[in-house]
Parts: sequence; C-alpha cells; structure tokens
Amino acid sequence: MWILTPTGFFSVVRKPGDKHLTVRTRSRADLERLAAAVPALGPIQAGGGTDYPYRARIDADTLADFVAATVRGIDYANFKDAVARRAGTRRAKVYGKVWQTLLEVEGEEVRR
Repeated sequence: MWILTPTGFFSVVRKPGDKHLTVRTRSRADLERLAAAVPALGPIQAGGGTDYPYRARIDADTLADFVAATVRGIDYANFKDAVARRAGTRRAKVYGKVWQTLLEVEGEEVRR
C-alpha cells in the first residue's frame, strides 16, 4: 500500500512470515516525522532493503490508528496545496507528477 500524506510518502508491506508491517520510504525525514507522530514505530534502518533506502517496522493496528487519525484531521480543501504548505513546494511538485501519472487509470473498469 502506498500512503501519501502532506508530510510523507510511505510504502507499507508485510514481509513473508512477519507479524509486523514494514514501512519503507525514500526520505529518512519522512520516517522521522512518522516516528514523531507514532512513537511505537521501530528503529529506522538505512539500507539493507531493495529499492527503498529507509524502513522501519510497526504493528498493523498502530499504523491503522495513525492513518485513521490522519484522515480525521484533514483540514484542507486541496491536498497538493496542503503538501506545499507542510512539506514544501518541491514535494508538492513531486506529488503533482504522481497525480498526473494516475490520470492514466481514469475510466478503467474494475477487474474482479
């Protein structure tokens, strides 16, 4: 699962045989901000993975609580504007490119 918030981008997976989730990022600062918001996040590891340079482990329920609180705390009418205010215009431009790329799925039928 990819999670994009105004303060970070996270790729969340469950490794085979692991009871915890692994939260992976391209930016250590993103994980540091997550750790500040969710003290139960495990230690940040640099390297040792595949295509994400930073990772930490967390209990699924704890991460779900953070995501739910993040959703409840939405206080903006435009996501990319909120990103620009909270994480800077460079990050907002990167998220805008993701948004632009995702236009390619517009109108696709759901596969079952």
